[in-house]
Amino acid sequence: MVARMPRLSGFLYLSSVIGLAAAVGPRITLHSWSLPAGSPEAVRGAGGIALKLQEPQIGMYLWLYEWNMFDAVLPGQHTHGTLVDRRQISRDGRSAVVESGGLSVSLRVSASGADVTLRVVNNSDHDWPEIAGVIPCFNPGPAASRTERLADEERIRTYFLTSSGLALLTDRSIHFNAKLRPRIERAAQGGEFVFSSKWPTSEIDATGGILIRESSDGEWVTGIAWDDFVSVQGHNPWKCMHACVRVGPLKRGAMKIVHGKVYLMRGSREDCLERYRREFP
Repeated sequence: MVARMPRLSGFLYLSSVIGLAAAVGPRITLHSWSLPAGSPEAVRGAGGIALKLQEPQIGMYLWLYEWNMFDAVLPGQHTHGTLVDRRQISRDGRSAVVESGGLSVSLRVSASGADVTLRVVNNSDHDWPEIAGVIPCFNPGPAASRTERLADEERIRTYFLTSSGLALLTDRSIHFNAKLRPRIERAAQGGEFVFSSKWPTSEIDATGGILIRESSDGEWVTGIAWDDFVSVQGHNPWKCMHACVRVGPLKRGAMKIVHGKVYLMRGSREDCLERYRREFP
């Protein structure tokens, strides 16, 4: 059975356009990208905007959004995101507004990346529970375009925030929001979720909605963060960073605002964490 495409599906591009003002940092240029026709991900609308620094050559790719979690948008613990490509990008490529059905997203550049404001209305046929979320995919790109500086194949320096500080994201396990963990566990069936075979539940919870990745030489850092989140997870075939945005609880017809940030800057993981803590107190 083919599921009805939700009007909210334009979230794919919630944070697809990022830039840095030339006066405050290296120039980022934006490039459209998509996977070859016929590939499984391309059928699902895989594509978006590549963020590329010209000097040094660093690129990060945004596929947003890839997944729905816990009855967000569509019924089910884990369903596919879909694509509606509707964007308005400023001529200088440093700001954008995205609107689609019940979705409105504004982006504003800053010294370290871009501030993102998501306004979402539940236009589905059901109320969304407290743990409902959607997962943007932030990664160093498809294999043919992989940038080694931020995607070292031998040692992916990706970190998530715990009660003890930053910890390495060592495998594909999912780290749930510590505050939501009891509610999430009640949604499990026999201790398992439909995604557990690929994303086993970690015993270590996340205490912040941020994922950070350092370049292999330690000179650059990138990250994605939200002020409301369900989980963090990554290290899939594209070396993904999955910070799941919490969009619940949301009744039919109701609206919610979530703030986010994409980082791409000189510095270390601690520099990025300091900015995150300052911007998301």
